[in-house]
Amino acid sequence: MLIAKSDLHSALKKYFGFNKFKGLQEDVVESIISGNHTFVIMPTGGGKSLCYQLPALMQEGTAIVVSPLIALMKNQVDAIRGVSNEEGIAHVLNSSLNKTEVKRVKEDIVNGVTKLLYVAPESLTKEENVEFLRSVKVSFMAIDEAHCISEWGHDFRPEYRNLRHIIARIGDNIPIIGLTATATPKVQEDIIKNLGIGNAKTFKASFNRPNLYYEVRPKTKNVDADIIRFIKQHEGKSGIVYCLSRKRVEELAQVLQVNGIKAVPYHAGLDAKSRSSYQDKFLMEDVDVVVATIAFGMGIDKPDVRFVIHHDIPKSIESYYQETGRAGRDGGEGHCLAFYSYKDIEKLEKFMSGKPVAEQEIGHALLQEMVAFAETSISRRKFILHYFGEEFDNETGEGGDMDDNVRHPKKKHEAEDDVKLLLETIQKTKEKYKSKDLVHVITGKENALINSHKTNEQAFFGQGKHHDKKYWMALLRQVLVAGYLKKDIETYGVIKLTKEGLDFIEKPESFMMTEDHVYDNGQDDGAIVTSAKGGGAVADQLLMNLLKDLRKKNAKKLGVPPFVIFQDPSLEDMALKYPVSMGELANVHGVGDGKAKKYGKDFVELIAKYVEEHDIVRPDDLVVKSTGSNSALKLYIIQNIDRKLPLDDIADSKGMEMQDFIKEMEAIVYSGTKLNISYWIDEILDEDQQEEIHDYFMESDSDSIDAAIDEFDGDYDDEELRLYRIKFISEVAN
Repeated sequence: MLIAKSDLHSALKKYFGFNKFKGLQEDVVESIISGNHTFVIMPTGGGKSLCYQLPALMQEGTAIVVSPLIALMKNQVDAIRGVSNEEGIAHVLNSSLNKTEVKRVKEDIVNGVTKLLYVAPESLTKEENVEFLRSVKVSFMAIDEAHCISEWGHDFRPEYRNLRHIIARIGDNIPIIGLTATATPKVQEDIIKNLGIGNAKTFKASFNRPNLYYEVRPKTKNVDADIIRFIKQHEGKSGIVYCLSRKRVEELAQVLQVNGIKAVPYHAGLDAKSRSSYQDKFLMEDVDVVVATIAFGMGIDKPDVRFVIHHDIPKSIESYYQETGRAGRDGGEGHCLAFYSYKDIEKLEKFMSGKPVAEQEIGHALLQEMVAFAETSISRRKFILHYFGEEFDNETGEGGDMDDNVRHPKKKHEAEDDVKLLLETIQKTKEKYKSKDLVHVITGKENALINSHKTNEQAFFGQGKHHDKKYWMALLRQVLVAGYLKKDIETYGVIKLTKEGLDFIEKPESFMMTEDHVYDNGQDDGAIVTSAKGGGAVADQLLMNLLKDLRKKNAKKLGVPPFVIFQDPSLEDMALKYPVSMGELANVHGVGDGKAKKYGKDFVELIAKYVEEHDIVRPDDLVVKSTGSNSALKLYIIQNIDRKLPLDDIADSKGMEMQDFIKEMEAIVYSGTKLNISYWIDEILDEDQQEEIHDYFMESDSDSIDAAIDEFDGDYDDEELRLYRIKFISEVAN
């Protein structure tokens, strides 16, 4: 069907009220109206849905749109009904409809009223639906969220794999339109192959979103406070906070509400009525912030989301890109802030352990890309674009300074020789290793795979021992982005040389390597020590040293180890918040009223003097109020320990694992409250053992459990030492 440009523009104005198309929309619409198979890769916010909605409204027959989510369909149907006088112009056909509703939908299609029919892939497997659709005129089939077809997509759905056969049963020459907002070159290839549209016209918009600012900060124990502080700095603006678990969504939404932020939770476990009500409140600006699992956001078309926060790092760059893409759709600035701790990655890896091996391989490969993104110190924008197969043009590319690594650059050094060594090692090992094993070869660490290839017997094995594995990993990532190497996706990420890489070996040139961020997880009890420069808040190092000296002096005076007075994370928090009164000190991480009264006077005086001498502008006092549930749990634990109930019974009654229960007890005693658990310790350790552990903690500079396990050479396990440490802190410190 040929159509004049003027007709396209008047249809655009008539149905959507726009005077001109955005980006590639016009070309895509023309391709669909001409009856071509069409493949569209258009990042979130690019106006993807209009590409198939407009041709459907202009053509004869009904367009079938396959979509994975019921909520997404409902939104789109409402939107289309809003541009027409006909209620039946768009319909949904899925499991949520009763018989009468299904009958109405079919009548509207037969009578030529319905232009868009949204279906879930499952609905298309029903024989009666296929039979019905064969009997009516179908203008085209649009497969939305087409990345669901590929196992390499971040949201693989097996039922999407059969779509090609179903479409063939509905009709022979139906044009197929595949649309996705995120697809790596590998996923694009999968979609085209699986839908059988090798001759499709492909339209690929740029993945660059110049108005988004990307930032990664280390995730500390105080992540809630960091999030509250950030939201309060963007008061009255709309934002989304993503968490991985429903439980965390509920908790964080409560904490935000208690701290005066208008927030609601959103996850698949809520009933449909609550979900719909919370979504509407967000769209109508009755609330500012939605705390959500990834169930939220598909098809949410709120143009003025000003920030997207990731409380937990997502499972893949695709997920991250799609979720951050919900910010700044109106072209205004969007701030994308992610909190990163390697512990979260380990947690995600644990979740994968029950899955089939091939799925685990893919999952691990995607996760490692996410680690690389978080830890890299090169431009995050370039990193993302490279991942999606696009180069950032330094001359004309927009948004070049919109990320923390570019605004706060880290030190660079010449790494020409190391790059040559890296590339030659790949060449000499016949390009057969993935990143991890390659780094083992360079640093001389043997494993079963390396030994089976006899690589450990080669002269070049261990030639890069002069740097640690973190250094080589960082260099490898930067060399990948520079284009000297590529990852072979078919083999789950084996590293191969590119033509540029081979040229470099022949004729090496300068390569300035940027030092990576180090996000240390600190000790076993979660003390997080470092922070990326310019990433989150960083403790005042000079004040930190003064506080450590004072702690040491007072510990000597009182005859106790320094950690008994305040732990390192507490000192760090003081060097961040500059508390100058006892009330403020009590709100510092791990202090509490008891400890503040007992040990705080000298510390508050020192900080007040320091603030005055150095003209410090103190941060806006941020006291994070906790939700009542937390205080109620603490009270419950204290009361039941006073009654000398067995600790495992107290933990069970609250449905807690022993490790989590011990954490709660640690929080109580470290903030200055006594817990007398001697009755329990006497059950698990005899007198001599207790004396031995007591003497160790009394003489030790650190309360680290890992150090204690090493010292006792495994005589005591983690749980025994942590429980005794609780008794020790309770008696000696509180």
